[in-house]
Amino acid sequence: MAVTDDYLGAHVSTDGGVATAPPRARQIGASALQLFTKTPNQWREPVHAADEVARFRTALGRAGIRPETVVAHDSYLINLASPDPRLRARSIRSFIAELVRCGALGIPWVVSHPGNYIDDRAAGLDRNARGYAECLAAVPGEVGVLIEGTAGAGTALGATFEELRALRDALPAAARARVGFCLDTAHLHAAGYDVAGDPEGVWERLDREVGLALLKCLHLNDSKAAPGSRLDRHEWIGEGTIGAELFRRLMRDPRFRRVIKIIETPKGDEPVRHDRRMLRRLRAYARGARPETPTMELA
Repeated sequence: MAVTDDYLGAHVSTDGGVATAPPRARQIGASALQLFTKTPNQWREPVHAADEVARFRTALGRAGIRPETVVAHDSYLINLASPDPRLRARSIRSFIAELVRCGALGIPWVVSHPGNYIDDRAAGLDRNARGYAECLAAVPGEVGVLIEGTAGAGTALGATFEELRALRDALPAAARARVGFCLDTAHLHAAGYDVAGDPEGVWERLDREVGLALLKCLHLNDSKAAPGSRLDRHEWIGEGTIGAELFRRLMRDPRFRRVIKIIETPKGDEPVRHDRRMLRRLRAYARGARPETPTMELA
């Protein structure tokens, strides 16, 4: 399957080892990919042997995927904002290990959810920022962090552009230079940003508050949830409460041409088929085509 140069891909499985991710991305026609470098719901921190690293790098080349279009996603267990000193210390060790693995694999970015503050929002922001700074200082080099905007449920940080900016602004200059942002369309929708009705207004606000140049990755997901609901429920592109128009605009907007675009849409029992058809749908939007109905698209 021919792979284009549109920075568009999916989160793909690493079942069988990290070197299995690039051929899976190739199979669905992706030109970018997101992966876990470890099991995301376990604390165990694997160290990838030199031969595994070499296989991964070779597999990327064979799949036609450039290293600059690859991102890793950190563990679900990490909470750098936690007031619990034991959990926070464990989270720092885990995040450092993630940065080390990505450095070895040649992955330039780690997508990171801000933590849950639990007690006090301002204190949580401070802990989170200090955690990022400590981890980046412990792993010199070029691997950077993309702080992902959240849906804002419970005590999660990072649901507003102002809070995302505050996290980055609180870092020392050296660490700040290695930090950008990842935004998820479903999270923005759930957090109350009108991506369905006024996407241009959202991007203008992002540019004012954060700066569009710092947006390095987009997670393209429709939503099953109502706007402003704070619920993170992904749906297939164009079939949820956001609808197709946002994605048509994003895929045609030259400002996002070199922003890594990753789908995390439902995979069901046929992940290859569903990921492939979502990428085809997005590319149809980019060409200006409108599939008559989702069911008429090729499997």
